[in-house]
Amino acid sequence: MEINTFTMNEKIWRLKEPRKPHISVQLSQQLGVSPFIAQLLVNNGIESFEAAKSYFRPSLDDLHNPLLMTDMGKAVKRVLNALLLDQKILVYGDYDVDGTTSVAMMYSFLRELKVPSAYYIPDRYKEGYGVSSDGILYAAEQGCKLIITLDCGIKAYERVEQANELGIDVIICDHHKPGDTLPKAYAVLDPQRSDCSYPCKALSGCGVGFKLIQGIVEDQGMDPELLFQYLDLVTISIGADIVPIIGENRVLATFGLKGIHAYQRPGIASLFASAKFSKKSITISDLVFIIAPRINAAGRIKHATKAVELLIAETREEADEISAIIEEYNSDRKEKDKETTVAALQAMAVDPWYSTSWSTVVQGKGWHKGVIGIVASRLIEAHYKPTIVFTEKNGILVGSARSIEGLDIHAALEMCSDLLEQFGGHAMAAGMTMKFENFEAFREKFDMVVRSLISEEMLIPVIEVDQELNFDDITPSSYKILRQFAPFGPENMKPVFLARNCIDNSGSRAVGDDRSHLKLDVRQRHSEQAMQGIAFKMGQHLSWLKTNTPVDLVFTLEENEWRERVSLQLQVDDMKKSAGQTSVSQSAWEISQT
Repeated sequence: MEINTFTMNEKIWRLKEPRKPHISVQLSQQLGVSPFIAQLLVNNGIESFEAAKSYFRPSLDDLHNPLLMTDMGKAVKRVLNALLLDQKILVYGDYDVDGTTSVAMMYSFLRELKVPSAYYIPDRYKEGYGVSSDGILYAAEQGCKLIITLDCGIKAYERVEQANELGIDVIICDHHKPGDTLPKAYAVLDPQRSDCSYPCKALSGCGVGFKLIQGIVEDQGMDPELLFQYLDLVTISIGADIVPIIGENRVLATFGLKGIHAYQRPGIASLFASAKFSKKSITISDLVFIIAPRINAAGRIKHATKAVELLIAETREEADEISAIIEEYNSDRKEKDKETTVAALQAMAVDPWYSTSWSTVVQGKGWHKGVIGIVASRLIEAHYKPTIVFTEKNGILVGSARSIEGLDIHAALEMCSDLLEQFGGHAMAAGMTMKFENFEAFREKFDMVVRSLISEEMLIPVIEVDQELNFDDITPSSYKILRQFAPFGPENMKPVFLARNCIDNSGSRAVGDDRSHLKLDVRQRHSEQAMQGIAFKMGQHLSWLKTNTPVDLVFTLEENEWRERVSLQLQVDDMKKSAGQTSVSQSAWEISQT
C-alpha cells in the first residue's frame, strides 16, 4: 500500500492510501453506510457483506474448538482426573495483570467445581518472574498433586523437573514463545508452539487458561453460562497485555465488556467505584487506564496476592475493603512513578551523552523496581528513543526496557548479552540484570546496536492517519456505526482522521490549571459545520486560531458526556498550520512514498 508521509515538528503524519476504492463503493451501497466508513472497512481487509456482518456482529459461536490446541485433550483429562481422585491443585500465575486475572479465573472455576485448590503468586522482588522453586515447594507443602501455571512456565525447565521429582504433575498454560525444547510437563498449552495449529496465535495468558476451562466445560456438557462469566477477566488481560484485538480475541473482548455489566464482579465494580468512574459504557481503554494500573499496583508496591483476593471476592463489602488497600498502593505507585521520572529526566539533562544518543539508558540508586518499566514508557513520551531504566542496589542493576515501533528490543539485548547477567522479554518490552560496573560499556554498546538496527527517521514518532474526513460527514448516525468497530486495540485501532483548513469558530480557548490544553470550537473554511474538540498539551497553539490561521488536525472521534448531555467531539492527537502557512516553528510538508 502506498503511504503519503508529511512531517510536523517532531511527528510524522502518515496518511494511508485507500485500498481497492472500487470495492469500497460497492460495500457502501450494500451496507447503506457512508463512503468513508466503507473505505475504513476495506482498509481493514473487510471487503464483502458477509465479512462486514461477521465483524459488526461477532458471535460466541465463532470461538474455536479448544481441542485444536496441542495437548488440550491431555490437560482436560488430567484436571478431571484430579477432580475424580479429590487431588488438590495449585493455580500458579505471574504477578502482572495477565497473571493475576488468570489465577483469579482458574481458581474461581475450580472452586465452582468443588475441586480442592490453592493459588500462588511469586513475590516480584524475592522470586522474580516465572515459576519459582519456592512455588514448587509450596505446592508440595500443600499436598498438591497438580500445578496449573498461567501466563508463565514455557521456559521453566528446572522447576518442572523439580515438580516431577516431588510427584507433582504440571500443566503449562502460557502464550510466550517457547525455546527450542519444551519443559517436560504433563501438558503444555501454548498456541505459540511450533507443533500447535490453533488458529488464534495471539491469545493472552488468561485466554489460554480460558480455553482450558472451555475444554472442561464442553467435555462435561456443563452449562455454558458457567464458562462465560469469566470473560470479564479475560478481557482485562487482553487490554492490559496489548494483544491484537482481532479474530477470537475480538469475540472474547466484545462479550467480556458486556459481561462486566452483566456479572458485576464485586472486585471490578469496587475498583471502578474507587476510581470514581461514572461512564455508562466501558471500553478497553477504561480497563487499560483505570483497572489494569490498580491491579498491577498490588504486585509493584506490595504483593500481587492482594489483587487476586480482590478479583475472587464474593461480596461487595469484602471487595471494598481490599479495593481501599489497593487504591493506597496505586497512589503510592503514582508518587514513586512521578519522583523517579523527574529524577531520570534530571540525570539526562546534565549528561551530554543523551543529546546525541539514539537510545536512552539511565540508572539511579534506590529507584523502586516496581515503577521502572512505567518510567521507561514516560521517557519515551518525552524523548522518543528505545529506553532502558535501571535501578541499582548492592552493585547490581535491575532494568526494564521499552521499545519504539520498528525495533525488536529483545533482539538488541541479545547482541549485548555478554554484558548482562540475564534478560528476557519480547520485541517491545524486556527486563534484565547487570553488574553496576558494566553500565557505561553497556550503554555505549546498546546505543551502537540500536544505530545498526534502525534508521534515524524511525526516531520520529509516527501518527498513522486512516482517512481525510470533512466535518460535514461527521453525523450521529455515522458515529453510531463507527462505535461498532470497537473494541479497539492492536490491529483494530480506533480510526484516526485528518481535517484540513480548520479555523476558529470564535469559541476556542485555553483550559486547565496551567492553560496548557485547548478547548476547540472550529470549522473548516469551506463549511459552516462546526465541531467542538479537546487538544491536550497544545495550548501554545491558541495564537494560531485567534489570528485566523488555518490549521490541519489529526483526531479521533469520541462522545463527550457532560452533565448528562452527550455530544460528539474531536480528540485531537496533533495539529499543524495548513499548507502554505509558514513560521519559524513550523516545518513545511514533506511528501514521500513508503
